Amino acid sequence: MKVTYIRVSSILQNTDRQLAKTGKDDVIIEDRVSGSVPFFERPGGKKILELIHSNSISELKVHQIDRLGRNLLDILNTIKYFTEHQIPIQFITQGLKTLDDKGHENPISKMIISILGIVSEMERNNIRERQLEGIAIAKAKGKFLGRKTGTTEDVHKFLNKPTNKKVLEYLRKNYTQREIAKILGVSINTVGKVKKLGLSKAVV
Repeated sequence: MKVTYIRVSSILQNTDRQLAKTGKDDVIIEDRVSGSVPFFERPGGKKILELIHSNSISELKVHQIDRLGRNLLDILNTIKYFTEHQIPIQFITQGLKTLDDKGHENPISKMIISILGIVSEMERNNIRERQLEGIAIAKAKGKFLGRKTGTTEDVHKFLNKPTNKKVLEYLRKNYTQREIAKILGVSINTVGKVKKLGLSKAVV
């Protein structure tokens, strides 16, 4: 069985670009979670791990390396695990494959994947730095849009935010707060607040 793994960071992101090059017989497993979450700790990653243990997967396809993750060590450890089980990973956009047709590790691909993994990790760090810098500049100019201290947000408005509605949906499916925070890339405090307000009141 060939599996195509799709990952986006939030519930609002579109997966069409990654799905465009999917094989018609491929099984699609999708995650909507930050790339900083270790691969096998994601819901989709756990499903793939089960397929590996049941010898049901022959190849994993990923659109590009940063969809596998944005932490170099986790990327390399994930690839190593697949290699140990003789399952090749094909990175479609980069045209790279971890194992050749004889099941041998491709040293050139390994080197390029390591370099691209470093680039992916640097990109994640740069995005984070730009976000923090933007917030700092906005605060300095008095334009930061965070809620003022001492004010409260309307409960109905809070619960009807797209991400919070998704949090509530996962809560009703009995996911743990920690799992939801990882899947959706929100804080544990946000999940706790949604749980407190959304499950105790028929607001949404």
